[in-house]
Amino acid sequence: APTSKHTVRCHAMADPSPAKSMGDPGITPLSPSHTQQNDTDQVPSGPSFVVVVAIDFGTTSSGYAYAFAKEPECIHTMRRWEGGDPGVSNQKTPTTILLTPDRKFHSFGYAARDFYHDLDPSESKHWLYLEKFKMKLHTTANLSINTDLHAANGKRVKALDIFAYALAFFKEQALKELSDQTGGEFDNSDVRWVITVPAIWKMPAKQFMREAAYKSGLVSRENPEQLIIALEPEAASIYCRKLRLHQMVDLGTQTTQNGFSPSDNVGSGMSQAKEHVRRNRQSRTFLVENVIGELWSELEEGDRYVVVDCGGGTVDLTVHQIRLPEGHLKELYKASGGPYGSIGIDYEFEKLLCKIFGQDFIDQFKIKRPAAWVDLMIAFESRKRAAAPDRTNPLNINLPFSFIDYYKKFRGHSVEHALRKSNVDFVKWSSQGMLRMSPDAMNSLFKPTIDHIIQHLTELFEKPEVSDIKFLFLVGGFAESPLLQQAVQNMLQGRSRIIIPHDVGLTILKGAVLFGLDPSVIKVRRSPLTYGVGVLNRFVEGKHPPEKLLVKDGTRWCTDVFDTFIAADQSVALGEMVKRSYTPAKPSQQVIVIHVYCSEKENVGFISEPGVRKCGTLRLDVSGTESTAARREIQTLMQFGDTEIRAMAVDVSTGRTVKASIDFLSH
Repeated sequence: APTSKHTVRCHAMADPSPAKSMGDPGITPLSPSHTQQNDTDQVPSGPSFVVVVAIDFGTTSSGYAYAFAKEPECIHTMRRWEGGDPGVSNQKTPTTILLTPDRKFHSFGYAARDFYHDLDPSESKHWLYLEKFKMKLHTTANLSINTDLHAANGKRVKALDIFAYALAFFKEQALKELSDQTGGEFDNSDVRWVITVPAIWKMPAKQFMREAAYKSGLVSRENPEQLIIALEPEAASIYCRKLRLHQMVDLGTQTTQNGFSPSDNVGSGMSQAKEHVRRNRQSRTFLVENVIGELWSELEEGDRYVVVDCGGGTVDLTVHQIRLPEGHLKELYKASGGPYGSIGIDYEFEKLLCKIFGQDFIDQFKIKRPAAWVDLMIAFESRKRAAAPDRTNPLNINLPFSFIDYYKKFRGHSVEHALRKSNVDFVKWSSQGMLRMSPDAMNSLFKPTIDHIIQHLTELFEKPEVSDIKFLFLVGGFAESPLLQQAVQNMLQGRSRIIIPHDVGLTILKGAVLFGLDPSVIKVRRSPLTYGVGVLNRFVEGKHPPEKLLVKDGTRWCTDVFDTFIAADQSVALGEMVKRSYTPAKPSQQVIVIHVYCSEKENVGFISEPGVRKCGTLRLDVSGTESTAARREIQTLMQFGDTEIRAMAVDVSTGRTVKASIDFLSH
């Protein structure tokens, strides 16, 4: 960007080059382009609300929790769900949804699973059943409002509809519970809603979640502040600050806690912790003492810790530093991680079944007997949770009768025969009609996923910002796995203490409620990407590549220059604004459209460089703000320090607000 004192006019490209496609560039940014201000008073303070309700919309399981603004130290988790699974904590409900054959919402969670299961196979193939669909938002490269999902019967449905149905279900459940509790009709406008998403999600996925919330009627487009998108590891981090010693397992110390010593195997601590949680489960109210937890009292100004959020779909790593006295948090390194959640183990199990019984059979079985397939995965789920490093006895997995039956029809020989014939020697057939897996077999299903997580952690700990970490908090449902705990312990070699909250699956939910009560607790974040726009600058011989030269009305311009708003891993304070000014090319122009580009690289010179992609559009609606000024200047303020990117704009000559929106979902 030009740095000269006087204003250099440069045309921003409304169109990717080459020059001949340029037409009329439409906008002229006015320099200087880099000003940052910390006008914290510009951050609109949200409307007052009576209660905060957080929804943890997980890949494998979901739930909600809430707290009244009057008693913020009292967090209530949702009622027990009907129809829980044996051997699995039922604090949350499975993220499964069932639509009727005419695509109307029928049920969610255990209810959806049970109903679908009880349908006659001839009927069930017309119903639309979906599970583990949240990952689609992370894995779809060009996510849009029209992205599809596949139901178990292979039919396609709009992802936006499914997410909206799910959010509407939680809205109804939560409002019903609040009405029952307060003894009157509870009004949605009194609720501040919080929805959690992985920190590694890109902007389109976050915006998609917001669009689904608008569609579900959770909040209205006119009142966007009523919904906060919270980042899962951040929520966990906020909650972990409140932990008292009796609420966690510390894998890193030799002292006794809760009456067991950590030199016992890893799992025993967790099982005692689970027992503790089970006893306290009767009360669904969780008290967050207003004091800072004991753990926290050991932390000093500037201490750093890592939160590793291991969920069903993703693993999310966040590094925070403490700022005392208020205990505000500062993000030290941009969120990292990837699609390495516990469903990776389910995929490995599926691969194993394909190896034994043939991919063609498994594909057919899933579509022809979808309910039985769900049954098989539920049976696997509870055995998966029994896997531990020191386990010696085999794990038995019930094969549904229809699996055995259908296989015989499909292949003309028995399941037992297939097992004998396959060269998978660590899976046997037991006479009771079960798959018998040796502990090694089960552990090998965990290996790829755990290896990914450990590799990620290893890379993270090599970063200079991540030296000298006091604690590593292991949270999320997958954190309960003793195999994962042991792997993390082996990797860290005592470099930092590993802390696991007792109610590890609810950590994010409770933290999200705390975040909704006070979103300003995280003061500094890191930008995950470099964002900017394409502009024209004066052509400088020797500095600019000749192929970027464009001569217009006798003036020599360099095209495609990347004007950076914010760089990847740059720290941004809450409420910090990046300011730019634009001028409509024609006085009559009603809308200014500016393409936003992004890249993972920190330094970008041109929008044509590899790795730079168009990721969104900034729209400034200047209609109705006609002014007499010869040159109209529209000043745009973009806020990057929050969990979402926001834009505001002002017509400088009239001081009037210009409608500004930034869209990451349209292509």
